[in-house]
Amino acid sequence: VQLPEETSEESEAYKAGYKNICEIGKERIRRAGKKIKADSPLTTQDLDTGFRVYRLDESNYENVSLSPKKYKQDQLDLFANNIKADRTDLDLLYGAMLAWGVRLDLPLQTETVDGCTVYTVNEGDLVACFSEGITDKVVATMAEKSPLRVLFRDACFKEDAQKINIYEQFKQSLDWADNDAFNNIRVI
Repeated sequence: VQLPEETSEESEAYKAGYKNICEIGKERIRRAGKKIKADSPLTTQDLDTGFRVYRLDESNYENVSLSPKKYKQDQLDLFANNIKADRTDLDLLYGAMLAWGVRLDLPLQTETVDGCTVYTVNEGDLVACFSEGITDKVVATMAEKSPLRVLFRDACFKEDAQKINIYEQFKQSLDWADNDAFNNIRVI
């Protein structure tokens, strides 16, 4: 963990364009990766020297734990989607990974199935789809990965019956008991 402490305007780092020590750290990692590849090109040509940078942010969810007495029946639709409007799919994915205790440094792959983006973490530790209008083909593709955990956004489903069917499809495909499906599938 590195806090973005500002560099002094008189420092060589600042003059070189590094306004905070996080930027220095990222550049050091880039240079180290290049050096490793240059020093041993035969054994490191396919070596992934990339890295991820995370920033601490507020929750992905709106505060919907409000007193029912304050709202009328016709206002309930305002709370149908409790995910903040500015959140990306990756915000939701990494938030769920943190909540589930899944390491953030695991490989992440994306693929498009029937126009929907499917995210696969570590070849199936977690599979997720946040696209609207998911199809049976999308669900089948996700189930083929034999995931440990499955994540959807509520907006993926046009109606509640489709959500129930998703649980049943995963139970059948992966031979999960009711309890397994309940614990391993989340709809946010």
